[in-house]
Amino acid sequence: MNVSARLLGLQLFLAVAVANARNDPPPSSERPWAPANLSNYERDLAGYRGKEAQGSSRVSINPRKIYNLAELIDIAERNNPDTRVAWERARQAAAAVGLSESAYYPFLVASAAAGYDRAFIPFPTLATNPTHPSLNNVQITGGGSLVTEAQVYRGELSAKWLLLDFGERSAVVAAAREQLMMANVGFNGTHQKIVFQVTDRFYQLGTARQKVLVLQSSLEAAQTVEQAVQARVDNGLATKPELLQAQQQSAQSAFDVDAATGVESDAQVALVESIGVLPTVPLHVADLSERSTSEHANGSVDELIARALSQRPDLVAKLANVYAKQDGIKKVRAEYYPKVALDAHASETELDVSINHSDYFGDHRPTLGVFLTASVPIFDGFGRRYKMQAAEADLRAAENELAGARDSAVREVWKAYTDFKTALRKQNSATKLVTASQNAFDAALESYKQGLSTYPEIASAQRNLAAARSVSHDTQSAIFTTASALALSTGDLARPTARPLRPTTAVRPLER
Repeated sequence: MNVSARLLGLQLFLAVAVANARNDPPPSSERPWAPANLSNYERDLAGYRGKEAQGSSRVSINPRKIYNLAELIDIAERNNPDTRVAWERARQAAAAVGLSESAYYPFLVASAAAGYDRAFIPFPTLATNPTHPSLNNVQITGGGSLVTEAQVYRGELSAKWLLLDFGERSAVVAAAREQLMMANVGFNGTHQKIVFQVTDRFYQLGTARQKVLVLQSSLEAAQTVEQAVQARVDNGLATKPELLQAQQQSAQSAFDVDAATGVESDAQVALVESIGVLPTVPLHVADLSERSTSEHANGSVDELIARALSQRPDLVAKLANVYAKQDGIKKVRAEYYPKVALDAHASETELDVSINHSDYFGDHRPTLGVFLTASVPIFDGFGRRYKMQAAEADLRAAENELAGARDSAVREVWKAYTDFKTALRKQNSATKLVTASQNAFDAALESYKQGLSTYPEIASAQRNLAAARSVSHDTQSAIFTTASALALSTGDLARPTARPLRPTTAVRPLER
């Protein structure tokens, strides 16, 4: 008996220990640990295959096709999971609008019940004086109880309809619609960010490729110099240290080509990641075109700033947030006023009763009721006043956020505009620099071959040519990147409509 009790106690202790172990945190901050059932989660994760969201599109990549920028953007918008997440957020906000509008309709409930009840009722035994029979001479001489049994069947339909609330429901609906606007423009903003990311990484890949070509040209120039030095050494006109320096320069140029090739590979992986494709998928990307980028800066900086302040999704979202906070104040204000509602019910009840195992007796009757109710808040511990203070503070915070975001947008447009114009101005100078450096290198090389110049002079000309080509490459890259940044700062990327917008009043008036 004692052994059984000990075994039972041990089992109970182990069960409690296991149950508590499932809720334990890591025992120490010094090293990682394995929570209970971690292996199960890891096994499930290895075999997890998420369901594609409704309306999503997985795009197949043609390994033999060369994709240009527009095609890559199209793939990213359909394939990047961020767009589907933003889409679901917008759908959720739309459902919230419908939920808030449901408060305008009556609330109907149908219910049914059936049951059995057994109870008893104390019942006294009464006696009267036979000589003076009257109610005043009644005495209780004993007692017992009556056992009752009842069977109940009931069906009921009840309705409640809020008729008047002095604008509380309309404020809730309006706030929900502003939240929907925030989600919708947030969806557009997600698309703009993806377009900018793909565009930026496309240009990064293109400039990385151009960098490889520039360094390969530098390698060819270094090899040409090395061959010239080798020829002079063979003729006894140059020294061994000059040849070693030329070989060192060729080796350095070859190393730079390999390093640039690695940067190109990283840029390719980054571009593939931005469109939502695995790096193992073969994707061929077109080279950069020589198209003009001046259309991105069409208009003066003041016009670009005005365009940004009227169409950027983040500013539209913050404006909608201001409107939502205004509606929140209206909702709190409506709580000061009474609410009028209509309550109604209709039911059918059948009640059968038996006393002391007698035959059941009873009836079934319909019942109806309609009430017009009004509730007036009188005192709530100053709760509504504090709600109003919080709502007004929330509105002021949203207005300040919008003002700060507008200032930031102006600074972003101004910086992107000046960077873009600076890059354009540097382009002509960089082209002239490359031409002059190439001519200087060619002249120095020919002069060196004729024995009219020294190796330091031709090495300096080679370095100047490589630097000029690098400057030209960086300038062209800056033109593409700053043009994309300017389009993003003005909200022109992935615009849902090309219709020009005019600036309007930033904030609708608030009723105090």
